[in-house]
Amino acid sequence: MKGNAASKVLITGGAGFIGSHLCRLLIEKGHHIICVDNLITGHLDNISHLMQDPNFRFIQQDVTKYIDIDEDIDYVLHFASPASPIDYLRFPIQTLKVGSLGTHNALGLAKAKGTKFMLASTSEVYGDPLVNPQPESYWGNVNPIGPRGVYDESKRFAEAITLAYHRTHKMDTKIARIFNTYGPLMRVDDGRAIPNFITQASRGEPLTVYGEGTQTRSFCYIDDLVDGIYKLMLSDLNEPVNLGSQDEITILELAKRIVRLSGSKSEIAFKPLPTDDPKVRRPDISKAKKELNWQPKVGLEEGLKKTIEWFRQVL
Repeated sequence: MKGNAASKVLITGGAGFIGSHLCRLLIEKGHHIICVDNLITGHLDNISHLMQDPNFRFIQQDVTKYIDIDEDIDYVLHFASPASPIDYLRFPIQTLKVGSLGTHNALGLAKAKGTKFMLASTSEVYGDPLVNPQPESYWGNVNPIGPRGVYDESKRFAEAITLAYHRTHKMDTKIARIFNTYGPLMRVDDGRAIPNFITQASRGEPLTVYGEGTQTRSFCYIDDLVDGIYKLMLSDLNEPVNLGSQDEITILELAKRIVRLSGSKSEIAFKPLPTDDPKVRRPDISKAKKELNWQPKVGLEEGLKKTIEWFRQVL
């Protein structure tokens, strides 16, 4: 894929939150999209507006099974995986399989077609980090057998096999380490902090904060994230690249801000901290700034307002 030349792009997990926004962006840029999703956590509503577009095609399939595409493609973007704790704790084996077998199949397809490949990895490869912010050079602090290990280890394996294909088969591969992202099309029952808080605030329910709420996260608005993904696609980078916001906020402050922005009268309810819940999460995006000329543009306040407005329409 060079510049803005139209290319054919296969996206696994294309009906999911990030995948569907990526489909939209690439369609807007004139590319042809093959969206593959088994809809275990994705939803057809996310891509319904694309279904009539002649440059868009949807295939319902589990990518842990052999992927057979009878046409040339220019890029394989592997975004299939449960991504929220509520999902990967409900589907632990499927999560491990899509990170291992699914990544292997997607890489095999890219190799057979002689095309480029991108893996959607995650900040969860850093586990409960002992350094903050987290640079790509940090190896992480992961409990491989804890409940979150099914997601963390599936992505760590996915990164390892992606770079093995790059080194062994000389394939052009990319790895996006995606930090906390939010925006329209997140599921109401997603289970992550922002959709949870917005849903609870909209319903006048107490906002559930785990522990004392002192754990921190950095939230990137979806439009900024897919812009970074697109720039990474067009780059010559093969090693992992962090994509996310550097603006760190405690979960308690996030809850209070959503209450204020939504005009809710909800209170805060504290519950025990989940096992292996990271205490800090903030990317070092020096590489993305230098190599991709990318950094987030949408501030948290602006992004939350847009997201709250979208949730009001669907709740």
